[in-house]
Amino acid sequence: MATVAVTDETFDAEVKNSDIPVVVDFWAEWCGPCKQIGPALEELSNEMEGQIKVVKVDVDNNPNSPAAMGVRGIPALFIFKDGQVISNRAGAAPKAALQSWIQDSI
Repeated sequence: MATVAVTDETFDAEVKNSDIPVVVDFWAEWCGPCKQIGPALEELSNEMEGQIKVVKVDVDNNPNSPAAMGVRGIPALFIFKDGQVISNRAGAAPKAALQSWIQDSI
């Protein structure tokens, strides 16, 4: 499953009401570290299909969701399970580190 673009309007439906854990990537087009982790998140989304859903929220076009989550810098990653945040981290990381963080969290 490819990553899903989520907006302020679809955040609750796609993230908080999901049947499976959701990795939320708050990012922006101008953010270098965001672009670095994008391909790794895309690969993990495909490799872990059925176990997790990976969604991306563009902070420039959707300011309400990151504000509600207290996001101060990007990339900011959150894992939601059963509608609640169970883990979060900031900054870029290699694919192996992201995969380990996700697997340890869910």
